Amino acid sequence: MSEYSMGNCRFFTYEEMHNITNGFSDQNLLGEGGFGSVYKGCLPEGREVAIKKLKDGSGQGEREFQAEVEIISRVHHRHLVSLVGYCISGDQRLLVYDFVPNDTLHYHLHGHPRIIHRDIKSSNILLDNNFEAQVADFGLARLAMDFATHVTTRVMGTFGYMAPEYASSGKLTEKSDVFSFGVVLLELITGRKPVDASNPLGDESLVEWARPLLTQALETGNVGELLDPRLDKNFNEVELFHMIEAAAACIRHSAPRRPRMSQVVRALDSLTDVDLTNGVQPGMSEMFNAPNTAEIRLFQRMAFGSQDFTTDFTQSSSWNSSRQGGDVDASGGPRHPQSQP
Repeated sequence: MSEYSMGNCRFFTYEEMHNITNGFSDQNLLGEGGFGSVYKGCLPEGREVAIKKLKDGSGQGEREFQAEVEIISRVHHRHLVSLVGYCISGDQRLLVYDFVPNDTLHYHLHGHPRIIHRDIKSSNILLDNNFEAQVADFGLARLAMDFATHVTTRVMGTFGYMAPEYASSGKLTEKSDVFSFGVVLLELITGRKPVDASNPLGDESLVEWARPLLTQALETGNVGELLDPRLDKNFNEVELFHMIEAAAACIRHSAPRRPRMSQVVRALDSLTDVDLTNGVQPGMSEMFNAPNTAEIRLFQRMAFGSQDFTTDFTQSSSWNSSRQGGDVDASGGPRHPQSQP
């Protein structure tokens, strides 16, 4: 290795590298790439390190090894990862860096798993002693893969909360949960149940009853008819209006026109205005989803008990009615998370 300038780097034997990574075990694996694999280890003095094990016999690996040793060993900066040492043993080339514990920027931007809960509703939101909310019941949840625009799955959930495009087609996206959360917001604002057969004909669905009132509130500022009468005047008007804006955006007919959940969180957390319009004016969301209007009407009939519907979807799945907002699956029976595919 006389052709390499090692600076202040420390030389390690291959046996040392093997020992501190538990034989390069999968439990110590931090990541993999075109160059090889990176493992976590701990030196005898207690210093945690990350060991990059370059692919055997690779000309590219040899060039990377030489470049990293010659350049990084000479440069020290608080924003550059520190090269601790190296190992050369036959065809093996290993580089030893300080272990940086808080993962990569990519992980924090894109790496957290995206969960589609599939059954967001007020009875699945628990409150602790400080009334901090915690979401429960992940029996129907799905992990959303980065490359997938949607997940096609057996329709399971609770009438009154299910997004219409999911109920009618089984296509599940993150925007399906956004719709459900919008219904929860409406429950908080109005004090009404998502589905209530005791209400006058046409007003059984909280969402459909609230749509024109939400439009009126957003256009005129008049929120009176929407509000739970039990609130009286005990509310913060600015916070209430943010909730109304968020609810109206979340329950749009068109899933692509609904905001992302991160936008909704910002709107509810912030005292400043957050634009949730997504190009939609109040009362105009349905115009962006005209082809799905028939599906929405079908969904309403399924939820409120009419058997006067036939589609390709319902011909293959026998939907029974549910007038109490109960849990159902596509076979019409009660939903059982353990029996789902």
